[in-house]
Amino acid sequence: MLLDEIILANSFFVHEYGDYLRKLSHRPKKQVAVFTCMDTRLVEFLEPALGIKRGDAQIIKNAGNRIREGCDDAIRSLAAAIFLLGVKEVLVIGHLDCGMSKVDGEALAQRMFEYGIPAEGTKKLDLVKWIGAFTDTEGNITEAVNRIKSHPLIPKAVPVHGLLFCPDNGEVRVVVNGYGEME
Repeated sequence: MLLDEIILANSFFVHEYGDYLRKLSHRPKKQVAVFTCMDTRLVEFLEPALGIKRGDAQIIKNAGNRIREGCDDAIRSLAAAIFLLGVKEVLVIGHLDCGMSKVDGEALAQRMFEYGIPAEGTKKLDLVKWIGAFTDTEGNITEAVNRIKSHPLIPKAVPVHGLLFCPDNGEVRVVVNGYGEME
């Protein structure tokens, strides 16, 4: 069972890496928040590619690094990072080949039906819109940056940058330079 494997791995980790474990502040040393995608290819890859280590940054993830109108969870987390944890800059990081850029609404509805979700429920929704799919990765990054910057609870003095990450080789390209966008 997966849970048993996880508990066993944790026991080994705590025993073997006890010297690595030390109390860190919950405030990010680099005073940065990273808002990115939950894609598994970014785990243990994105942060080192950016020079970020344990304790350096607040990492906030969701499917497709999306900030949709009327859905404030990412903004709430960013506001907490800024006002409670001392974050001074935000990085919005999208990536090439994102699964959210290829969502097939019919296949999604079928998969949900197979898991017992009634078809009537999925037919009432535009599932592609609901799940937060997009077709333009750079446009998605720019939209997230703009939604963060224009939110009334995010200070204008906080630079919000947009980056495009390659999950194959770790290369980063600037899509939005938040310094040039500051008022």
